[in-house]
Amino acid sequence: MTVLDRLDARLEALPEEEAAVLEAVKRLAERVVAPAAAALDAESRFPWDNLAAMRELELNRMFIPEAYGGAALSFACYIRAAHEMARACASTGIVWSTVFHAIKPVIDFGSEELKRRVLPRIADGGLASLCITETDAGSDATGMRTRFRPEGGDIVIDGAKTFITSGDVADVYVLFGKWTEIEDGRGAITALVVEKEAPGIGVLRLEDKLGLRASSTAALAFEGVRVPRANLILGPGEGLKVLFGALNKSRPSIAAHALGIARAAFDDAVAYIGARRQSGRRIADFQGIQFMLADLATELAQAELWLGYVAGLVDEGLDDIGIEASMAKLTASDLAMKAADMGVQLHGGYGYIRDYRAERLLRDAKITQIWEGTNQVHRQLIGRSFARRP
Repeated sequence: MTVLDRLDARLEALPEEEAAVLEAVKRLAERVVAPAAAALDAESRFPWDNLAAMRELELNRMFIPEAYGGAALSFACYIRAAHEMARACASTGIVWSTVFHAIKPVIDFGSEELKRRVLPRIADGGLASLCITETDAGSDATGMRTRFRPEGGDIVIDGAKTFITSGDVADVYVLFGKWTEIEDGRGAITALVVEKEAPGIGVLRLEDKLGLRASSTAALAFEGVRVPRANLILGPGEGLKVLFGALNKSRPSIAAHALGIARAAFDDAVAYIGARRQSGRRIADFQGIQFMLADLATELAQAELWLGYVAGLVDEGLDDIGIEASMAKLTASDLAMKAADMGVQLHGGYGYIRDYRAERLLRDAKITQIWEGTNQVHRQLIGRSFARRP
């Protein structure tokens, strides 16, 4: 048992029911998800078969409260499951994690009526998308132009969103825009739910991406889409509270996704250099290579521990964890790129071709440094938190 294996065992020391669920996720990831990953990536094919297998295991129930058809397991359990899924196939992992990212605001802030209408659909295996980003509103979401106009008991939506994970296949959209009756741009931000049956939702295009090629990323148009006022999450102008609350949960989730990629890259590299020989010696026997492994293994262990700590804060019910979440996302995503890059390097020329997973992991890792706030933004947030005057 390696140091990292022993750490995994400690982090996965969950209550009996949760440990059984996580073990089932591991078996699914190993036997079904991982074997299909290369073909899905090569063909840019959405992982419907993987999702069907996940639906059989009722994995969406993991993060839905029992009152709405779920099982409501701990955030720590979800984080480990997301890690394993990304380790097997980053595309499948992010499709599933995006369901959690999108639906958590409804769980945390939605009305009872909205929860009873929407959450059972997700618990049964539905897909969800979180719609924040626009062409001119990325890391600074306050620049969004999507408009919510009240009209009697309805809300009329006009606008467009870009880079929306699963945007073309989602059953439920959690959409952010600005309330037309509030003039203050920042204070007008509002969140609501749109179900896929609402007329006026259009898929403008699907992006042709560097990585995560089996996960669809869509540009969407909302033209005169009408939803009942009951679809509001909190009230008009309370969207930033919803947004920041959502990001505090989704950023550790992205960290788990990134660390899954990092562990896959590390494991592949160790296996390759343990078998490959140069100049009559195993590559793993060269001191310079051992130094590389030592640094990366140490950073992996530290990042996993910090993510476990943040997951514990969420399970304790703490809400003001924005900086901790930023630290987790920043560290894990930078590490994913470092591990994936090292994996390609240690595979030599073979790491640059698609016969080995190292090439795909490098492509998959890059986006983790960009979405959920670029790492430059997270460094600014973390640094600013210590630079504030008393």
